[in-house]
Amino acid sequence: MKKPNVIYVFADQWRAQDINCAGNKQIISPNIDKLAAESIYFEHAVSSMPCCCPYRGTLMTGQYPVTHGVFINDVPLVTEAETLADVFNTAGYQTAYVGKWHIDGQGRSNYIPPERRHGFYDYWKVLECTHDYNDSFYYEGDSDEKKEWPGYDAIEQTKDFIQYIESLNNDQPFLGVLSWGPPHAPYLTAPQKYQDMYNADDIILRDNVPDHIADDARMNLAGYYAHITALDDCVADLLACLEKKGIANNTIFVLTSDHGDMMGSHGQYKKQRPLAESVRVPFMLRWPDKYGREGRTVSSIIDSPDIMPTLLSLCDLPIPETVQGCDRSTVLGGEEDDAVAFYNCLVPFGQWTRDMNGKECRGILSKRYTYVADLEGPWLLYDNETDPYQMTNLINQESVGDIQQKMDQQLREKLIELGDEFREAEFHLDAWNYSYDKETLTVPFTY
Repeated sequence: MKKPNVIYVFADQWRAQDINCAGNKQIISPNIDKLAAESIYFEHAVSSMPCCCPYRGTLMTGQYPVTHGVFINDVPLVTEAETLADVFNTAGYQTAYVGKWHIDGQGRSNYIPPERRHGFYDYWKVLECTHDYNDSFYYEGDSDEKKEWPGYDAIEQTKDFIQYIESLNNDQPFLGVLSWGPPHAPYLTAPQKYQDMYNADDIILRDNVPDHIADDARMNLAGYYAHITALDDCVADLLACLEKKGIANNTIFVLTSDHGDMMGSHGQYKKQRPLAESVRVPFMLRWPDKYGREGRTVSSIIDSPDIMPTLLSLCDLPIPETVQGCDRSTVLGGEEDDAVAFYNCLVPFGQWTRDMNGKECRGILSKRYTYVADLEGPWLLYDNETDPYQMTNLINQESVGDIQQKMDQQLREKLIELGDEFREAEFHLDAWNYSYDKETLTVPFTY
């Protein structure tokens, strides 16, 4: 039997709360909704270190950031581990990557040579990082000539990715990764026709957005939603391509995101926080040959280190011993469980520095509860079932004492398993020999 193709599509900074099938009916996304209805949809998908580079390092290795070392932005993934693309290459797959890379750490606009692509060799149209979606560049193949996408980059990258798929014969399976920059800020830069679909005055905010930033949040959300609707059209084109080429049924198609965005909730923006808007992401997987097209929702958790071993297992490929995530293919098959995710912030940097109340912390996320400890001890405990907006911190309350004790024990066991010395940020930065700003703990990057 022919191995399935794998298409892995992920957006940047798209939170789980802003998807129609998750309850936000303000989002205009008929094609994503249709995909979700035909997919296995994880309602508790977690980005365990919700930031761009740490997620990407984890996607490639199946390891936690404390192991692969990319626990801050703009440092290189340097690993001896067999990566996701390495395994697929060995199995005879073509490998392709289009879009944002952000694990090279040698400058956000610099050429990335083949030896730093971690196995993506056959097709390559990539830039390390940009958020100027309408003036966006890339490098193609082994050429160091900088080229420019002719329009809004997510749309142009999708067109290019489709042309790549169309160029393949159907005999050799392929792993294709498409990495979009939107809906990450800047929020108000989607093509005008998508911006015209949303009126900031009509945006309904989450209950945890404070009044004093409500107008700003509505304006930004209108732009954020416009980006998502642009991506929805991209999804339509991708799925149509698979149907036209006759490979839809034997293609594993994943749509997800690297992390969320606070978008004004609790008066905050961006990511890194252990809060629901930051850590929860959409995750839907469609594979008609195996699961049909009658979608269903999975309540069990999938954590970002679980993605690599799960995809490998679905394709009957070996899972390297270096992988630390769990194979969740049994959950996809219908076996629900009570697995938890491990939230970790080794370094409070960038958009969540110490002067923004950022702190070194670790946590356990279950289907119902969020438990987080900082260097001083227990810090946060939320019951996400009775308090979905995380407005009431239950830490050290007698009514949840048993729950807190159990989750704290789970956390301690995970730290031991990973060899994670839960120490101050400088300890980890120095251990990896990173040069960093002593006040912000941020590694300087160049364009």
